[in-house]
Amino acid sequence: MKLDELASKSGVSARTVRYYIQRGLLPAPEFRGPDTAYDDSHLDRLKAIRRLQERHLPLDAIAAELARRSPSAILKERGAPPEIELPPLAPPTPAIPVRVPAARTERRQLAPGVELLIDDTAPAWARELAEELTDLAIRKGRHR
Repeated sequence: MKLDELASKSGVSARTVRYYIQRGLLPAPEFRGPDTAYDDSHLDRLKAIRRLQERHLPLDAIAAELARRSPSAILKERGAPPEIELPPLAPPTPAIPVRVPAARTERRQLAPGVELLIDDTAPAWARELAEELTDLAIRKGRHR
């Protein structure tokens, strides 16, 4: 059958058929110039791909399943599909530590759009620094 006929019978576009061939999901047809021919094995494979897509499998998982089982076995399934082992996901990213705010935090506005937060667990030297920054902000603000 011609490409358009295969696409029509399988319910996919001719462009999708070409894409599946490029991805290796579908074998390339026999080339006879203008008489390129697709056969029933191409149609069965396309129908099997559609069945696997109905399970929301990504194309890589579909390729793995087609390598493991024949299209006719996939098409004969009734009821609940058998478990399919999906490719492993990327390793989880390490957790980012989150600083939990202390029970009490003092907020000082040093200038428009500039705030200073002083945690009640801050060491003495940090509290002194906060006082110096506050004094500097006050002095700078008065000179304007």
